[in-house]
Amino acid sequence: MGVFGVRFLLAGSLVLCAAIACGQQMAVTFDDLPVHGAMPAGMTRLDIAQSILATLKREKMPPVYGFVNGKRGEGDPSSLAALKAWRTAGQPLGNHTWAHLDLNMESPEEFGEEVLRNEPLLSALMGRAEWRWLRYPFLHEGDTVAKRRAVRAWLVAHEYKIAQVSMDFEDYLWNEPYARCVDQHDEASIRKLHDGYLAVADRHYGLSRQLAQLVYGRDVKYVLLMHVGAFDARMLPELLRLYRAKGVKFISLPEAMSDPAYLDDPDIGEPGGGTFLELMMQRKQLPFPANSKPYMELEAMCR
Repeated sequence: MGVFGVRFLLAGSLVLCAAIACGQQMAVTFDDLPVHGAMPAGMTRLDIAQSILATLKREKMPPVYGFVNGKRGEGDPSSLAALKAWRTAGQPLGNHTWAHLDLNMESPEEFGEEVLRNEPLLSALMGRAEWRWLRYPFLHEGDTVAKRRAVRAWLVAHEYKIAQVSMDFEDYLWNEPYARCVDQHDEASIRKLHDGYLAVADRHYGLSRQLAQLVYGRDVKYVLLMHVGAFDARMLPELLRLYRAKGVKFISLPEAMSDPAYLDDPDIGEPGGGTFLELMMQRKQLPFPANSKPYMELEAMCR
């Protein structure tokens, strides 16, 4: 085969890889364990956790970190059981602070106290396994540069690694309307929730890849943010199939965070927070692609 034939085959392979996300990798993570959002009547936090865990096992997923807010489970008798079920299934846990408070409203010292208060619970559940991963509540890393730097210095001093997020479609938006629609036995609205959830997840999959190309000229090893909600549990099998159909290979959080991209620090104060890629877009002053989510439609459903 001549040199032009080889070049043609290589070009064709690159186009095919781009079409199926060749070599793309993604870690799935869950926030707000053990309590997140409203539930349909008769459902428990343990039911939700067990449903998610059954899907992860059936789909042969790598270890999936769940990020814990200890305080949120204090008033729910099934909450501790949900955390124990997560660990019994071999899934790891990380720190999401004690009460999911907003760093915008706290000092660095208060934020550090929130992280430390969560540690006895995590240590008891995780033992010698690695739990010093921190996921910022609301993805707020500091509304000023000074606060951001102070918190990062605190985390380094306490041997924490930041569990960054690089793919997020705000899955939590569907959990409360789902609970309302189930309680009203509104199957037509539930079908709309189903279709909209997958459509938005699909669009924001593409958006995250677009941001990665704009910032780094390549796919990064993505970290997907999910929540332990009732509708998330219901939709997880289809969501994983959606990603697999695009050629995604699932990996663990530590594997994803080994991507050199995450050595970058946007080093900006941003009250609105955002994913790692969104903050890097701001740092580089790149125009953000148009996108939207059905906030008003979801808020109005099954009222």
